[in-house]
Amino acid sequence: MKILVVGSGAREHTIIKALRRDPEEHEILAAPGNAGISADADIVALDPSNPKVVTEFAATSDVDLVIIGPEAPLVAGVGNALRKAGVAVFGPDKEAAALEGSKSFAKEIMAAAEVPTGKAWTVSSEKELRDALATAGAPYVVKADGLAAGKGVLVTEDKDAAIEHASFYLQHGDVLVEEFLDGPEVSLFFVSDGNRIVPLTPAQDYKRAFDDDEGPNTGGMGAYSPLPWLEDNFVETVTTTIAQPVVDELASRGTPFIGLLYCGLIITDKGIKVIEFNARFGDPETQVVLARLESPLAPLLYAAATEMLDSVEAPRFSDECALTVVLASEGYPENPITGREIEGLNSLPENPRVSIAHAATAWDGSDLLATGGRVMSVIATGPTFAAARESAYATLESITLEGSHYRRDIALRVTS
Repeated sequence: MKILVVGSGAREHTIIKALRRDPEEHEILAAPGNAGISADADIVALDPSNPKVVTEFAATSDVDLVIIGPEAPLVAGVGNALRKAGVAVFGPDKEAAALEGSKSFAKEIMAAAEVPTGKAWTVSSEKELRDALATAGAPYVVKADGLAAGKGVLVTEDKDAAIEHASFYLQHGDVLVEEFLDGPEVSLFFVSDGNRIVPLTPAQDYKRAFDDDEGPNTGGMGAYSPLPWLEDNFVETVTTTIAQPVVDELASRGTPFIGLLYCGLIITDKGIKVIEFNARFGDPETQVVLARLESPLAPLLYAAATEMLDSVEAPRFSDECALTVVLASEGYPENPITGREIEGLNSLPENPRVSIAHAATAWDGSDLLATGGRVMSVIATGPTFAAARESAYATLESITLEGSHYRRDIALRVTS
């Protein structure tokens, strides 16, 4: 199969690595990719959020399947343009991608589908904001309504900090004030063909920048899978009470969701509730979910893209423990320092249980440079979380990037 993967991060690199493990050999293209991806796919220099450019390339290059990684191309309508041109695409149209692009729309869909979630107030002015904060009470949960690269959420006891955060995003659109929900969080992905869905395997990510969940929210600093503390019927419950009702509701509106439905969940004392939806593979959870995938990835995504999900086997996952740790540039997430050289990758010892997914890297002649906040993910598997942690952190200690930081407590709570 000839496959075009749209995106340039660790998520896309991980997807490409999983495609490379399929029994069938694929021709894989990546647009625009990064330095690490260039070793595993042919790089195509094009704007991933330009529907016309992406569609013209896919159509004229006889691409069999386009996999859209990031949220921005989905919200921009790249999926719409590809489908209109008759190109199979794994990723929803912009109307269904609004599930991620607008948190207010997501709340509307959940209300219609009777999906459990926290109370929310959509505000468009500072007066409405202050009224909503007074009603919701502390801890205050404030979210940008639109896309914010994983940094639009603030949870705080400080009312002034909540107002300051919300005021910034009110300059660009609406803001949501939400009821605070307490409990462990879980990410669960579903592959959808617009009607049918199949679950992948649960994972848990770490949003805060520093150990012990200290520091600001980030796009994600690490993740692990499986979650041994989950109840046995967790996936079935989420499938029947959350994911399928949402897919059914979107289908009933004439906006079928074809692609990856990311359910961000919290287990409260009143049951499982939705924190957020995303319309694509999550990063860094994708790194650990796909590390445990044993069945072929391309046939699964192609079946969803062509609305024939019942024609392929359900995904299978190993019993291995997997974790990923994100190496971040100095100053991330507020003001990451970029352009510094990354060293040590060429001298890493061979370890089949460890892989590296590049997120923000580029070649400058013979030097590999960090070009963004989250630079790369180190992914490790093992028979236990302790073994996987040992492999991941030994690898990280061998990589040099001036001023960089990473969390040292990924999967520590489940180490055995």
